[in-house]
Amino acid sequence: MATATLTDPRAWRADTIDDQERWYYPLSERALSALDRSVRDSRGRPITELQASEELRHACAEDMAPVLAALETGRGFAIITAGQPGHYAPNDLQAAYWLVGQLLGRPMEQNVEGILLYDVRDTGKDVRYGARFSVTSAETSFHTDNSFGSEVLDYVGLLCVHPAKSGGQSQLVSGYSIVQELSAHHEAELEILRQPFHIERRGGLRPGEEPIVRYPILGSDGPELLIRYLRYWIEVGHEKAGCPLTARQMNALDTLDAVAGERRMRVEFDMRAGDMFFINNRWLLHNRTSFEDHPEPERRRHCVRLWLRREVSPLPLRERGRG
Repeated sequence: MATATLTDPRAWRADTIDDQERWYYPLSERALSALDRSVRDSRGRPITELQASEELRHACAEDMAPVLAALETGRGFAIITAGQPGHYAPNDLQAAYWLVGQLLGRPMEQNVEGILLYDVRDTGKDVRYGARFSVTSAETSFHTDNSFGSEVLDYVGLLCVHPAKSGGQSQLVSGYSIVQELSAHHEAELEILRQPFHIERRGGLRPGEEPIVRYPILGSDGPELLIRYLRYWIEVGHEKAGCPLTARQMNALDTLDAVAGERRMRVEFDMRAGDMFFINNRWLLHNRTSFEDHPEPERRRHCVRLWLRREVSPLPLRERGRG
């Protein structure tokens, strides 16, 4: 399994990660002007039909380089801001986000309906009856997106259109730090997490697909750590497969959750309206705490999710950016 040294910036903890102000990447005047033109010229067209032009890519290249370095060989996440809050009206903001996402990777379908931009808001549904956590106000628990997917999801983007009245905090923990902790103190549990588990597929099935898949939680993709984890999907997967989790497997999951949930392992912050938050979904676990919404429909929490396939090779360690 891929590992990281204690000095590797991917293996951060709460007391070793860089200062929070460095997590934010405001677009330069040149990049913002080019993005403004692209958004203005695209009005009236469906957002997901927009293509980032060569002009936009060239204007934003210097701004995107440190973001990609942070995602690949740095802390694993970055928050891009495009102008001051309110710079874009809500629909223009989503168009800007869609275009910025294309500067980092290729958009990936998020369900069998082919949705590329996925609205994340409380719909009143319940995960116990088949809903995804993303359409509820419940805490999600630490996880990776698309843990059941046959195709590896490289980056997750989340645009904050409206924050919640309270709660809904974003929390992150490094998978490399988790592996280091397990290797040092929980070797038996680490070995179990390297073995395949049954995972239920959510979001619908295409013809010929099985409702249950099997993957290790802690695996690797070449030299990289690859994590597939959302505990609830595993518990339901084992139940539907008629293969109850063993006591050792339950203990391994409990240990993983306990390590990920330690305050010393994680960082947390509140997203602000206009924030474009991108994370490396291969080795970062993320969580969103439960939230309370505003009573007015137009003020209710609304985020927009984007899934991306990376189009860059991992940067050599010597080329790490400020991330």
